[in-house]
Parts: sequence; structure tokens; C-alpha cells
Amino acid sequence: MKINVQKSQERGTAEHDWLHSHFSFSFAEYYNPKKMGFGTLRVLNDDIIDAGSGFPTHPHDNMEIVTIVLEGALKHKDSMGNEGIIPKGDVQRMSAGTGVRHSEFNASQTEQAKLLQIWVYPKKRNIEPSYEQKTFLKKERKNKLQIIVSGFSENGAMKMNQDGKFVLCDLEKGKKASYSLKSTEQGLYVFVIKGKIKIATTELSERDTAEITEAEKVELNALQNSEILFIEIPMSH
Repeated sequence: MKINVQKSQERGTAEHDWLHSHFSFSFAEYYNPKKMGFGTLRVLNDDIIDAGSGFPTHPHDNMEIVTIVLEGALKHKDSMGNEGIIPKGDVQRMSAGTGVRHSEFNASQTEQAKLLQIWVYPKKRNIEPSYEQKTFLKKERKNKLQIIVSGFSENGAMKMNQDGKFVLCDLEKGKKASYSLKSTEQGLYVFVIKGKIKIATTELSERDTAEITEAEKVELNALQNSEILFIEIPMSH
């Protein structure tokens, strides 16, 4: 097993009047030739959107886009006819395919919204765009893995156009979790939303990440009450 760690403070940053972002990979004005993605994972942005602000209508194509709302709520509208609110606890999945236009605004006029937006290269290009939104209960991931998006047949998970998975886990201090990959050809990206964990001899704190390759199974211990996001993806595209 190989582990490449990126500490929270090593990420790229961007400050706009209404948007405060941390970039795990090169994005917009942040460019790091050593951080152009991890396998088919291209973007992981940790965003804070100020009250009453947001992203006006803009296009995407041929990308799998997953948005996880951590605090507050987002107001979404797209060219497929979807319109509504994405509250904390909900996850949104869009397959941009041949092309989609959408806008994302903070649904509140008083509170900040916090979210993770993640882009993955698709398995098949130029498919018909599609949209899903679903609520995932915290109690269903307490000390166990909760699959939220998958390119495999998984009960309860939203569908992704790639051979990968997005998995959440809330671990209590002292508890362990074990993640089994489909094969050693897959990579596992571990993002610590909150808390502190240990993988083998490697400790990860809040917003730290680990890129793991050449592994069949990854085991971790919670050094504090922790919230973890696993992203399993093919290493070639």
C-alpha cells in the first residue's frame, strides 16, 4: 500500500467577495503541476458561500459532479428542468454528459453554506445528462460505511457513470473502519471532513487527505470522533 498525504494547509485557496475555497487539486487560478488529479478524480473543492450569494448559470460537460452539503442549503436550477433546495444531509449527483447548464446559490440570506464539490471523469463520454438528489441519514453511517454514489449496483446509492464509489462514515473515537477496494487497480482517496484518524502509521486531521494506491483493503482507526469521505476510482482514464 502506498499513501500520499496532503495536509489541509497545503491545499490551494481562493478568496472572492462571496466565495471562500480550498482546492485539493489545480482549479481556476490555483495551479500545481503535482496536483492535477488522482486517477479519474479531477476536482475536490471545499467551498463556503456567503449568504445570498452563489454561482450564476454556467456550463459543464463530460464530468460526473457530486455535491455534498455540509452546512446550510443550496438552491439549484439547471437546463434539465431541475430546480429546488439541497439541504444539509443531502447529496446531489449530476452526469454532465453532452452538456448541462446550472446555477448554485446559497438558499439563505443570513447563514453561510458549506459544501464539497467533486468532479470525476466519466467512463462513457457524451451520454445524456442526468440528475439525482437524495437524503442520507447520519445514523446509517455511524461506525459503518454508507455508500452514497456508485458506478456499481449498490442498494440505495445514486448512480455514477464511472467504476467508482463515494462512501461516508462517521466513526466514534476508538472505533475502526475497513474499506475493501474492487481491485488493486483502483485508488482510494480519503478526505477527513472532521476529527482525526490513523491509517497504518499515518495520522490525518480535519481536511487532510490521503491518496492510497496498490491496496486491496484500507483499515483506519478513529483517534477522535470523525467524519470521513472515501472516494474509490480507477487510476487510469
